[in-house]
Amino acid sequence: MGAVLLTLVAAVQPAAGTPPSSADAREMLARGENPYPVHLVRPEAAPLSAMAWLGQAIFNDTSLSASHRQSCASCHDPANHYGPPGSLPVMLGGPTLHAQGDRAVPSLAYLERQPPFSVGPDNEESETSNLAQMIASSSTAARTVKTATGTAQSAVNVVPQGGLFWDGRVDTLQQQALQPLLNPVEMANTSASAVAAKLLHARYASGFTQLFGPGVVDDPGLLLSEAMFAVARYQIENVDFHPYTSKFDYWLEGRTRLAPAEMRGYVLFNDPNRANCGGCHLDQAGRDGQPPRFTDDQFEALGAPRNPALANTRDPHFFDIGICGPFRSDMRTQTQYCGMFLTPTLRNVATRHTFFHNGVFHSLRAVMDFYNDRDVAPEKVYPRNPDGTVAKFDDIPPAYRDNVDVVDPPLDRHLGEAPAMTEQDELDIIAFLATLTDGYRPPAR
Repeated sequence: MGAVLLTLVAAVQPAAGTPPSSADAREMLARGENPYPVHLVRPEAAPLSAMAWLGQAIFNDTSLSASHRQSCASCHDPANHYGPPGSLPVMLGGPTLHAQGDRAVPSLAYLERQPPFSVGPDNEESETSNLAQMIASSSTAARTVKTATGTAQSAVNVVPQGGLFWDGRVDTLQQQALQPLLNPVEMANTSASAVAAKLLHARYASGFTQLFGPGVVDDPGLLLSEAMFAVARYQIENVDFHPYTSKFDYWLEGRTRLAPAEMRGYVLFNDPNRANCGGCHLDQAGRDGQPPRFTDDQFEALGAPRNPALANTRDPHFFDIGICGPFRSDMRTQTQYCGMFLTPTLRNVATRHTFFHNGVFHSLRAVMDFYNDRDVAPEKVYPRNPDGTVAKFDDIPPAYRDNVDVVDPPLDRHLGEAPAMTEQDELDIIAFLATLTDGYRPPAR
């Protein structure tokens, strides 16, 4: 464990000062300390601007929904790190709050550095290429296997990445804030004009003319656009959306110790031959001091099992295939990506009760079992067909099942092989994941 940990923690730029010797570093690691602390650059807390205050009022306004009982905060609960409250697979909405949502609610936390949707890495070459050109180049580009020790190599994979929602269909927080207002199974307004009319009668309506001038009330489209911009400013300015105050953050800074189980879990998280979580959920601080967001922002087809609790699944012909639809339309012909969904951050994941795009799992243990058993013992994950065979990848149409990731560890194993993790390994990883929960108070210095 010592050698692996030394490699991990020494991979980032250490804080100023003389680093300890290898022997001293091993002793520190044995005590749960980080021998190579870094200086993290967090967003600075400051009073909200008038624009952000307006956005906060809109974010919490239930009158903007058809039911008059649902706001942005109802699904993106501040008390739950801007994720969903409870353990329903999807939230209920619509005019009477009885309609199932389309997908599990992702957290709105840690989106301040989310890149726009693209195919391929965010670099100078992609900046001069349009989406069609990048998609064309992806057909011939070699893909590097993702491992926790080779994230620099896999970062340049020409694969879909970025954007917001599970399918990356919008690029800005402003666009993201608008869609639930018009979704018939969410806030269920019938039109943008209907939302604008509600904004004009809200208790904070005077804020629009104060910030944007009297003419804004005469243009429903402009009014709605400015309102969503205010919501986006609230999410950017309010550091509660991205505080970086987890135990792991303070451990990176050398301000606390990890318990033995947490340390074992950290090693397993980054072991390319075991869990290999760090291959997609990047956990290294940047050399500029930016804290890790625990995602590579790329898309993956994991083949999560179909969720029979969702009303949509009663139709055997209905499939949610992520980038290809049904809620995104511009990528439907790019069938090489069907079944892919955005890799979410793992920050605050231990406080969630719903996992994957269809909310099929309700505990971290179930998620770990999925990664462990999907390929070596699929009968533990998937239902059986009428003929008794295992219905593996049952939530993806057969034509697109070749898109499912079977090359990145631990998903590269085969039927009957030993699983990548033991039961204790899974428990240790879950202990480590709990260190990613915000609100930790480090020991006084």
